[in-house]
Amino acid sequence: MSPAMAVLTTENKESQYQNGVKRLHENGISKVPNKYILPVLERPNITKHQEANVTKNNLKLPIIDFHELQGPNRPQVLESLASACEQYGFFQLVNHGIPSDVVSNMIDVGTKFFELPFEERAKYMSSDMRAPVRYGTSFNQNKDRVFCWRDFLKLVCHPLPDVLPHWPSSPVDMRNLAATYAKETKYLFLMLMEAIFESLGLVESSSSPAKKKTTEEDEVLKEFEDGSQLMVVNCYPPCPQPDLTLGMPPHSDYGFLTLLLQDEVEGLQIQFQDEWVTVEPIANSFVVNVGDHLEIFSNGKYKSVLHRVLVNSRKDRISVASLHSLPFMRPVGPSPKLVDELNPKRYKDTDFASFIEYISSREPKKKNFLESRKLT
Repeated sequence: MSPAMAVLTTENKESQYQNGVKRLHENGISKVPNKYILPVLERPNITKHQEANVTKNNLKLPIIDFHELQGPNRPQVLESLASACEQYGFFQLVNHGIPSDVVSNMIDVGTKFFELPFEERAKYMSSDMRAPVRYGTSFNQNKDRVFCWRDFLKLVCHPLPDVLPHWPSSPVDMRNLAATYAKETKYLFLMLMEAIFESLGLVESSSSPAKKKTTEEDEVLKEFEDGSQLMVVNCYPPCPQPDLTLGMPPHSDYGFLTLLLQDEVEGLQIQFQDEWVTVEPIANSFVVNVGDHLEIFSNGKYKSVLHRVLVNSRKDRISVASLHSLPFMRPVGPSPKLVDELNPKRYKDTDFASFIEYISSREPKKKNFLESRKLT
């Protein structure tokens, strides 16, 4: 009897799926269990050529140079930023200023966490979606009928001094390296939000000597400093039948912006012009995407876009998503400056707590939460 079959016969099958796909992979599973097999129409259309890493149907996202954004070319870069947020909902951020060792250390320590013995990882398992640290599997393992081929470690990052003692103490440098990364990405997010407000016409140019922010927008930008930040380290182990399942289903992100750090393994796809296209990884860059809260705040001008994750049969894939928004209970609604007779208010006010309540009560699908916020 194979090791994988031995595990299945000695453990309750459902509890084993709750233990995650890394454990299935570690035990040498050779077929995808039915729990992970999607209905035919929801399966990824992966050809043998794509499995061999032939780059067909790949997409080069708009590239925003963060260094250029801080210089004399800022107006032109802001135009590119606005175009990317309107047309793609995604962009690649290069020359972001975060030291390369901070970035590589985060990928390395995330990889090491998932290489820990299962018993060590399992210490952080929780079904509480508000827990400061949570190790889990799938997308929403409490509600998913079909599981995704993904394990994750979620770390609440704010307020950092309060949550840090709850973070994993193994690997030994996990807390230190992840905290450094969290601080760096938070600062980068704040700088990006100022640029996005500027691109929406809500504040004047930061390069203008007579720059004057309106009190309301200035207050919102200030609130981001005390806003929510969630770091999600994703692990997608090799899958024996990647054409039958997904690492993550089509979804949008809840917050204002997500900063995604990827390793060199392809997997992220976005829906562009009604097609699923693969995002080509760029070394030492971030994939940044518009979240539901920014779509709401911009009154629909900037779009949160459906994205999903493919898996492969050859190698592990690690990514680190940093999701940012306003404070947990702070309502988010369309900016009054972006509402007028020609552009009436299109969304109800909402907050992160409402999002948690929504996804805790049902199986999350696509952009259903955002759709529930729309005004008819």
